[in-house]
Amino acid sequence: MPKRRDIRRCAMQLMYQLDVRGETNPAELPMEVGDPQVKEEATALASDAWAVHEQADVLFTELAPKWPAHRQPPVDRAILRLAYHEIASARVPIRIAINEAVELAKVFCADPSASFINGLLDKAARNLKGQIPEKPAADPNAKPATDPWLADALESE
Repeated sequence: MPKRRDIRRCAMQLMYQLDVRGETNPAELPMEVGDPQVKEEATALASDAWAVHEQADVLFTELAPKWPAHRQPPVDRAILRLAYHEIASARVPIRIAINEAVELAKVFCADPSASFINGLLDKAARNLKGQIPEKPAADPNAKPATDPWLADALESE
């Protein structure tokens, strides 16, 4: 099973390419990755995140009016948009989405970006809190399932 961090990194890189190239389909973009499953999952994640990138930009502009999307570096935008999707869709727990975004920023962005991304995503998560879909209640008699997204993120902490 591929690491979720690798999938997220590739999805962020696809988001960056979509933005700077003006493309709309991540499946048509080049991606140098050896594992076909990583490519497939990253493409799906980028596609889902790109579908809501305009909503993310609106929210981030409301929360940081001096730093609207067009003023942010493209890599920062890609990370923010990806994390927004993960938070708004409840794909992963909020703290995991923020933590992973900050880790991506530490690797791919300028020094102040990690703090900016952390603060903006924290504000966004609080703003979205009532809009995030609830996960169905677990059956108390069922064996605990391991969420691979959560397991990989916790493993790296």
